[in-house]
Amino acid sequence: MKGGGAGGGDGIERLLFTASAGDADPQSRPLLLVGQLPNLQKIMWSQVKGKLEPRVNQEVWQAALNTLNPNPIDSCSLWLDYAVVAALPSKISRHNSPASTHFLTRLIRNCSSRRTNRCIVLVCEYTEVFASACALTRAFPLFTRRTGLPKQGEKLTVTVEFILVGENANPLTESTLACLLSAAEGIRIAARIVDTPCNEMNTDDFLAEIELVGSELGIIPTVIRGEELNDRGFGGIYGVGKAAVTPPALAILSHKPEDATQTIAWVGKGIVYDTGGLSIKSKTCMPGMKRDCGGAAAVLGAFRAAVKQGFKENLHALFCLAENAVGANATRPDDIHQLYSGKTVEVNNTDAEGRLVLADGVSYASKDLKADIILDIATLTGAQGIATGKYHAGLLTNSEEWERACVKAGQNSGDLVQPMVYCPELHFSEFTSAVADMKNFVADRANATSSCAGLFIEAHIGFDWPGVWVHIDMASPVHTGARATGYGVALLLALFGSATDDALLNFISPVGVNFTTEDGNSMKNCSKKRRLV
Repeated sequence: MKGGGAGGGDGIERLLFTASAGDADPQSRPLLLVGQLPNLQKIMWSQVKGKLEPRVNQEVWQAALNTLNPNPIDSCSLWLDYAVVAALPSKISRHNSPASTHFLTRLIRNCSSRRTNRCIVLVCEYTEVFASACALTRAFPLFTRRTGLPKQGEKLTVTVEFILVGENANPLTESTLACLLSAAEGIRIAARIVDTPCNEMNTDDFLAEIELVGSELGIIPTVIRGEELNDRGFGGIYGVGKAAVTPPALAILSHKPEDATQTIAWVGKGIVYDTGGLSIKSKTCMPGMKRDCGGAAAVLGAFRAAVKQGFKENLHALFCLAENAVGANATRPDDIHQLYSGKTVEVNNTDAEGRLVLADGVSYASKDLKADIILDIATLTGAQGIATGKYHAGLLTNSEEWERACVKAGQNSGDLVQPMVYCPELHFSEFTSAVADMKNFVADRANATSSCAGLFIEAHIGFDWPGVWVHIDMASPVHTGARATGYGVALLLALFGSATDDALLNFISPVGVNFTTEDGNSMKNCSKKRRLV
């Protein structure tokens, strides 16, 4: 895997989660202490003095706490830039993560320019440990091709310790630390794949990443590739990728433990580069399209972590891989493809390709894998950023209970989601075609475009399908500035945490909570296919 998890690859940092980082002079190991101000004020001097002395005494420490005035964040130097204390917002809105994850990532990134081994101490409540660890991880991406950086044997280490306040303030257990490391590795793998340009991350390279994860977990991937896709009826994936030098593929990693009671499928959009096809993007819109594989990258990172943490249900990770290239064999607007669902699609926009590959993926998950729960995740529409913004992915689902669960999982993980309007009876008519079952792009771009794109995918399993279908459009949260975020890994782990053996993931997972619907029925009373057991 061109690198590895949290401890390797093309980047410069190793992350080490530990119950105690030990004592050290901040001149030899710079220190960042960060938390909400009320939490920082709860810790005792004895808990931090070994990491600050002899450079900082108790009087300076207390004076710094009295100086902090977060609006929304604030930091204070304790000794030069070797020891810093920083405060996160003390209050957040109901649509944000209580851990203030985006502020935390930004703060750590801004305070982490010194090129030496360092220590970060996060002060928070137990409920915020997972989201805080994931937020910290996003500040240390792996991929770089800059010259003059340390050689492979000179990697630097960031040691991370949690000081817990409030209820359950005991030191973190080894199993919890292992869970945080698995999540961090998954996030960094996903971000590294998304950051890697297509000349190094084409469909061949992505398949190699999948095979490496499979080898690590003892799983042999199923791969349907090239002309075999066409022969077997995967008209969506084949039609999108057939003009590229490296052929398209559908790859599946399957984890099937004994005593599993349900089957879950995660389907990721893996467009390794999106030119827009013959409906080509402009010269200003095309840069950054290496990120169009963000959904598949998230599925790979989350699958690896979930299996490592003892996933107890059948779990299939599906990767819909293609390069949407311009060439003599490219799909033309007006072409009609038959997808794996059996439905025909008149292509009226070759730049609406993600829904075509995902339609094949979810259809395979339903027809061949007999999944009870299908979640697809994708950098699907530019309109997502308009609908739900830069920080919240757009959410579409056929289940009100799972809609609420996804929102809560987003808050518990820092990968925020916001529901979009779900109304197929009003919106699916946007895809009406005179010569096929549907078109692939809407008639009216001003009519809930991101919701419509999700409905196109659902149409290929059926609006009356009895299972749970969840669609995550993370086109904007997949990156911040020029760097990938690894979005989706933490969300999937939190959402499906109750299906693992891990105590922390079980604690933060909202699935299994007795949601109450308007008619007073709880989630317990829904059909088996409407909940995780």
